[in-house]
Amino acid sequence: MANQQVITTKAAPAAIGPYSQAIAVPMGSQKMIFCSGQIPLDPVTGELVTGDIAAQTRRVMENLAAVLAAAGASFGDVVKTTIFLADMNDFAAVNAVYAERFSANPPARATVQAARLPRDVRIEIDCIAMVGA
Repeated sequence: MANQQVITTKAAPAAIGPYSQAIAVPMGSQKMIFCSGQIPLDPVTGELVTGDIAAQTRRVMENLAAVLAAAGASFGDVVKTTIFLADMNDFAAVNAVYAERFSANPPARATVQAARLPRDVRIEIDCIAMVGA
């Protein structure tokens, strides 16, 4: 699509394959932002964040925040998220951290358990946001 804008930022981990951190697409007077899934990688070191699932979820949310900011958006603009978990037993801890960013008017969401995630991480989250153009 000719009007799509590739979003990149050094404040989030670089794509580790043939994909973009996000793509923005004009939709009338607004734009939709499709953020690729983020995993708990430190954008500076490229290393996986150690610690419990709460610490890993915080890093994922920080990575998403950086990509959204690069596109001129924030968590308040997010309309849909998908959470991929390696283990649904982590759901409550992930949900608690997720709620820190989406306390009021949370977006639509799906949560699924995946057999395996990139780099064998325990969590990945993607999102779609909508902002004024």
